[in-house]
Amino acid sequence: MNKLLISIVGPTAIGKTSLSIKLAKYFNSEIISADSRQFYKEMTIGTAVPSKEELNAAPHHFIQNKSITDNFNVGDFEREAISKIKELHKKNPVVIMVGGSGLYVKAVAKGLDYFPDVDANIRLQLNKELESKGLKSLQTQLHNLDPQTYKTIAIDNPQRIIRALEICIGTGQPYSSFLTNPKKVRAFKTITIGLNAERSIIYDRINQRVDIMMANGLLDEVESLITHKQLNALNTVGYKELFNYFEGNWSLDFAISEIKKNTRRFAKRQLTWFKKEESIKWFDYETNVSEIISYINSIEE
Repeated sequence: MNKLLISIVGPTAIGKTSLSIKLAKYFNSEIISADSRQFYKEMTIGTAVPSKEELNAAPHHFIQNKSITDNFNVGDFEREAISKIKELHKKNPVVIMVGGSGLYVKAVAKGLDYFPDVDANIRLQLNKELESKGLKSLQTQLHNLDPQTYKTIAIDNPQRIIRALEICIGTGQPYSSFLTNPKKVRAFKTITIGLNAERSIIYDRINQRVDIMMANGLLDEVESLITHKQLNALNTVGYKELFNYFEGNWSLDFAISEIKKNTRRFAKRQLTWFKKEESIKWFDYETNVSEIISYINSIEE
């Protein structure tokens, strides 16, 4: 068998972890997480880190292996993940990758896009504008300069917005125009499996997951991280809403409803991102794993 990476993608709460473990058991393989929120050891409940039972069911990598204080970005992940895949392929021709962070998945499967250097003062100015006018102002700019990126980017993430804007402003071209560069050649073949469901089902699963997170102690987890709330790792759904609660800006019920709403929006953006990839083979989230295995084996024959 050729060296193979089986990548499992889809919206949050759809069942990617469960499928990855079933496939890892079938192929006697190991799992690489491409979930950019599960890297951090201080964040467990709010990032839906696999349970101890799930982690013990198959070897996992890139789960809580970093600290929120570490400077770790998608380029670092690409290098470390490719090195780990190369190592794992010496033992087994199949490696499983799972995660809903589209940029991180793409970095491993195809490599990162090249962006030209731009004047560092542009980023400084955009950060000042973020402080003085708020995120909405930057979002409006991006919508005007690059509607395509606006539709697919993590629109509530200031760092992502600023990165896209500095390329637009610094080059005079849309950020999205740099996303079509030739991809890197990998030493493995990637088969990408997508899980999906009716939107109402996805939203119900998200709402249930948030309720379970709260019951499992998410409030205490977020409270323990208040002194680090300025870190980029914590500028994420489930944490920033509860920071607003602890700061007295929102009631707890409203903060929870905002977590659910923002997670639903995040799932919609995930699907928009992944639906652009024609190579993804989509399955309903309730599809029996044997059908998915048959598809993978048919591709390899």
